[in-house]
Amino acid sequence: MILPLFKLGTLALRTLCKPIGNRIKKEAGFHPKFRQTIINIAQANHRLTTNLQRRIYSRATNVEIRPLNEEKAVQVAADLLGELFLFTVAGGLIVFEVQRNSRSEARKEELRKQILEVLRARDEELAGEIEQLKQRMAALELHSIFRFRHSSKGSDDTTNKEAQPS
Repeated sequence: MILPLFKLGTLALRTLCKPIGNRIKKEAGFHPKFRQTIINIAQANHRLTTNLQRRIYSRATNVEIRPLNEEKAVQVAADLLGELFLFTVAGGLIVFEVQRNSRSEARKEELRKQILEVLRARDEELAGEIEQLKQRMAALELHSIFRFRHSSKGSDDTTNKEAQPS
């Protein structure tokens, strides 16, 4: 019951994060200091991706890379921030789910250990009872052998006395 509700909650959280990410994108360009910061981030990202693409396609990497215009840089950085927010939330949900499953498995393992310990104790108890029963059985066998010999020896004496003339 709780697992479907949890999954539904994570889906709702992801759905709610998309408008938040879009809001971050929209608001990113309005604050002057923040705007300059994201422009710098967008330009660095542009240089990095361009150099990576040039290396992948075996082209020259020492060529100067033209910077993005300001509006394009703001748009790229805003998109990057929105996606970063969504991935951060999704990553956090994954980490939370893994930890929750880990705790659940740890509880199950602890329960298995407790059951195993109870079974071991019961096994040792039964082994002790079997050993006691073996000892009692050996004592009874010894006692019955002794009684059998003693009773047959006594009956032999009376039989021998009757058979011998006096």
